[in-house]
Amino acid sequence: MLIKTIPVGQLETNCYVVTNEDTLECVVIDPGDESNTILDYMESNHLKCRAILLTHGHYDHVGAVDAVAEETRAVVYMNERDDARRSADSHLPYLLKENGRSYDDGDVIEAAGLRFEVIATPGHTPGGVTLKCGDALFTGDTLFKGSCGRTDLPGGNMLEELASLRRICELDGDYEVYPGHMDPSTLEREREFNYYCRSAMHA
Repeated sequence: MLIKTIPVGQLETNCYVVTNEDTLECVVIDPGDESNTILDYMESNHLKCRAILLTHGHYDHVGAVDAVAEETRAVVYMNERDDARRSADSHLPYLLKENGRSYDDGDVIEAAGLRFEVIATPGHTPGGVTLKCGDALFTGDTLFKGSCGRTDLPGGNMLEELASLRRICELDGDYEVYPGHMDPSTLEREREFNYYCRSAMHA
């Protein structure tokens, strides 16, 4: 499994292209902007996108979804609690299209020969999820290196955020953490040094 990080947009959202190197099929996580940059990377590496997975519905994570989906014909997945149809929150602008699919806690998405387990991690948004694939955790804006997602926007909830951090930290073993912004980390590092994780585990 090859993980390519492509920072996109003004907020430098981390879009991830997760590739099965045996088949050159891939999954795109959070194409937030700059669809041409994402598509050019896939084209130059002869990749076929089989699914688009969204960690949550904020505009900086969904801005290029439709363009990438239209070009690749990949299925889009998102937790329906962040679907704009269910929320008056203008920070959640994305509408799942007719061929889009909703996923939730405990679901498993198998695409491109890869297996993604869905863990519901609300707090930053009502429908935030973390995606576990092998030894990688794609945490969206739930968990950052040394920090966590803000909860002061509409739909945010600090108690839910702490519960989500506790749930992530209670996973067995160590994982590579790939957040929605900034640098990657490891779960063991965050358990030890992240103030919010430490607070969540001892709450």
